[in-house]
Amino acid sequence: MGLPSVQSRGTVEQCKLPRTDFDMHFPAPMTGRCLCGAVSLGATPNSPHVAVCHCDICRRWGGGPLLAVECDDDVVVNGEDHVVVFASSDWAERGFCRECGTHLFYRLRQGGHTAIPVGLFQEYENWQLTQQLFIERKPSFYSFAEKTRHVSGESFWL
Repeated sequence: MGLPSVQSRGTVEQCKLPRTDFDMHFPAPMTGRCLCGAVSLGATPNSPHVAVCHCDICRRWGGGPLLAVECDDDVVVNGEDHVVVFASSDWAERGFCRECGTHLFYRLRQGGHTAIPVGLFQEYENWQLTQQLFIERKPSFYSFAEKTRHVSGESFWL
């Protein structure tokens, strides 16, 4: 993938939250699937922290903010022939089910970061909404009650 270096624009590492004792006991790999069942995936979330992305692309992709968990890069996809990958920017791509349209992942094209929509992991309920990205792009017609860390788009890429 001959793409511009993500390092030159900053890293996702800079936006990670510190791990807590609760995180250390976080479950092992989880599974999820699309609406029609043509695609299933297995992934290991890095923590129970859910991030909300308010960027224009995420909101256009799903009609609202993306609520996702960061996962290790070893995401296993079953039914890969039903997955469409769209290059949504020079540095990232998004996957969805060709049959039902379920959003499956957002990942950096050079690796190092994969975000899975939290709704795919229905067997775990103790998620914690902890961070809102591109907060300056959040429309005024919705808000979240949880107190979260706010990260601007500019500081996300520093």
